[in-house]
Amino acid sequence: MKTVMISLNSIDKVKSFVNDISRFDYDFDLVSGRYVIDAKSIMGIFSLDLSKPIELNIHAAENADEVISVLKPYIV
Repeated sequence: MKTVMISLNSIDKVKSFVNDISRFDYDFDLVSGRYVIDAKSIMGIFSLDLSKPIELNIHAAENADEVISVLKPYIV
């Protein structure tokens, strides 16, 4: 598992983020405070406080670097 901090501070960013990670078969979790939601769920993402960076857990055994390169625009 790999963890990065991301910023999703606009509706367009959330939509493109979900589209980008939906291409992968791995599990992704967003952690904000005590809430953990599926990062592929647009409704779940909008239930979080998007005004500050959110922790993204990537559950990928291999190819985590490929995922990180796709997520570069969101990483803070």
